[in-house]
Amino acid sequence: MELIAEAFAHVTSVPPTYITTYYIIMAPIGSDNDKGATGAAKFVTSTVGNTVGGLGRTVGGVVGAGGRGLGQTITGATGGAGKPVGEAIESLGNGVENGAQNVSKGVEDAGKWK
Repeated sequence: MELIAEAFAHVTSVPPTYITTYYIIMAPIGSDNDKGATGAAKFVTSTVGNTVGGLGRTVGGVVGAGGRGLGQTITGATGGAGKPVGEAIESLGNGVENGAQNVSKGVEDAGKWK
């Protein structure tokens, strides 16, 4: 509370043209927010979320790169006739990669309790 009182005293002494609004949100020092069962649960879900998210990104990246490589190979080998098929495979690979990244981000965020 002292810190807030000091900040308020400082802000009220500043000329009105320089006043800026600050919102300070702090947990009390020594809070039990991350102790006991809650802290353990956050640690486990964070670890699992980061692991699963990382694996998802890796698999998505491998599938995406494979799709792009296969699509470019088909396009290069068949020329104009195979270009639509090659581009479709590239697009599919990109879509799988982007989807895996989005799911992985969601899993990681859930592990962080967001």
